[in-house]
Amino acid sequence: MKVTGTGLALRRFAALGAAALLALVSACGHDPAGAPRTAASGPGAAASAAPVLPEPTGPRPVGLRVLELRDTSRRDPWTPSRMRELTVSLWFPARHSAAPAARYVTRRESELILRAHRIDGVPADLLSRVRVHAARDAPPAPVHGPGLPLVVLSPGFSLPRTSLTALAEDLASKGYAVAAVDHAHEAVAVSRPGGEVTGCRACHGSPDGRRVAETRAADLSYVRRQLLALSGPDRRRMPRLDPARVAAVGHSVGGAAAFEAVRVDPGFAVGADLDGTIHSGGTTRVWRPFLLLGADEHGRPGADPSWERAWRRLSGWRRWYSVAGADHASFTDYGLLAERLGRAAAPAPPKHAEDALALTRRLLAAYLDERLSGVAASGPDELARYDPRIRRHDP
Repeated sequence: MKVTGTGLALRRFAALGAAALLALVSACGHDPAGAPRTAASGPGAAASAAPVLPEPTGPRPVGLRVLELRDTSRRDPWTPSRMRELTVSLWFPARHSAAPAARYVTRRESELILRAHRIDGVPADLLSRVRVHAARDAPPAPVHGPGLPLVVLSPGFSLPRTSLTALAEDLASKGYAVAAVDHAHEAVAVSRPGGEVTGCRACHGSPDGRRVAETRAADLSYVRRQLLALSGPDRRRMPRLDPARVAAVGHSVGGAAAFEAVRVDPGFAVGADLDGTIHSGGTTRVWRPFLLLGADEHGRPGADPSWERAWRRLSGWRRWYSVAGADHASFTDYGLLAERLGRAAAPAPPKHAEDALALTRRLLAAYLDERLSGVAASGPDELARYDPRIRRHDP
């Protein structure tokens, strides 16, 4: 399906069968609109497994709050009769407490995600069984200084915010507040207050990539402002946030949104694009630090002309890396979940997704530590120098 206005092919996440979430998400394109999807066949030995996301690597327990935000200054482009509504998961360093474990997705969300990707022959609640490490509504840990650095995350097109949970939990365990955004009507399943579950209206037709990126960039800016307004020493359930240390990070078209947000909103100090084709109608230069981190093939120079164009517009600190063995799904939970579930049905499946996600978590944390927090003990260049799986490019 072509995207109007840009002429770039944007492909939706596809499923390859029960052995890969079996596979809920396969290697796929980089942005909105869809390609043919294949139906899963056969539940396989892993269909009833309860997969676990990788443990956070930082020293702090992780808490989670879910917030509902409504931007009364903008109408939703996909449902013009409604104002723009955003569901946000906020992960943060938490106190040790008896708070219950957070839930990955609801049973209804699991059912709709599997149905949207035409995965048959597996339990409808498969994704609701995924175990995470955050505690729901745990009290925030004490914050010293001006507040926690904040990372605002935008997921891939048609994917829910929860698809970036492993990345978010890891950053939160290392001292970051991380807000993942469900952009209204751009994910196949989002639970709303009162029990409503919305679908992906934007998935119908041929959404314009630039329009999606610009709409999402406005979402990220709104979330940034609202979270800063809600944080403070007198907010018992919200961590205190540092307004001078805010990052915009996204996967797939979420990466395009992050680029646009950093370009137009000086409230974002740094940004990062995880394997997303960049759609931007603006021509102004970007003076703040920006990271391009791509999959094995897409991340190499020459694979995506939009990255070369973006690279030339980055006038501040900039880096371009690709991760050997990674594909588009490797930056999300789904590549890893597919691999772990597949182990129940295969004697020795490859570990590309697990390695790629681990590298992504390390590299992104090193980048944010260095550029957002001034911790240069082991920056991204240092990691790339000693790990051949991380390839640095200088077009």
